[in-house]
Amino acid sequence: MVGFFILLGLAVLLLGSGVVIYNRLVKNQNLVQEGWSGIEVQLKRRADLIPNLVEMVKGYMGHEQRVLERVTELRAQSLKATTPEEKGRAEGMLGAVLGNLLAVAENYPDLKASQNFLDLQRSLADIEEQLNLARRYYNGAARNLNILIGSFPSNLIARYFAFPPAEYFEIAAPGDREVPRVSFSGN
Repeated sequence: MVGFFILLGLAVLLLGSGVVIYNRLVKNQNLVQEGWSGIEVQLKRRADLIPNLVEMVKGYMGHEQRVLERVTELRAQSLKATTPEEKGRAEGMLGAVLGNLLAVAENYPDLKASQNFLDLQRSLADIEEQLNLARRYYNGAARNLNILIGSFPSNLIARYFAFPPAEYFEIAAPGDREVPRVSFSGN
């Protein structure tokens, strides 16, 4: 009889541990989804800002049409991307082209002096900063989930309930990880 209660106690302990581990996995999976949502919000803000920037620059840079077309093209690709890997690749290329667009804008003093352009540039820099914060949060949440999925005994529960590991959101080229720096001081 005592053996039965010991076995029953062990079964309850194992079941309770399994429930706690399962709940931690669900919590961390939700944190990853929350983090991804934050990234998507910032990417949407940037995508919404790009047409205004392109329209503003169009009037000044008629002969830089290819740069403007490339920005528009990459914005569309970025909006179509769904996975963190696809988004990272698209955002890396878009960031590089946006940096190029802002660098080309340096050649147009009237554009650099425009308050609307300055406001758009500040908004873009703010969005890039917020995007970096969202990326850090998401990657931290993804790391925590992946650690749980890979660690014993939570890996048993994760495997049984088919918890997939989270992809990290990374920008392909190291130079693309930096916030674009634009100076309108004329230096």
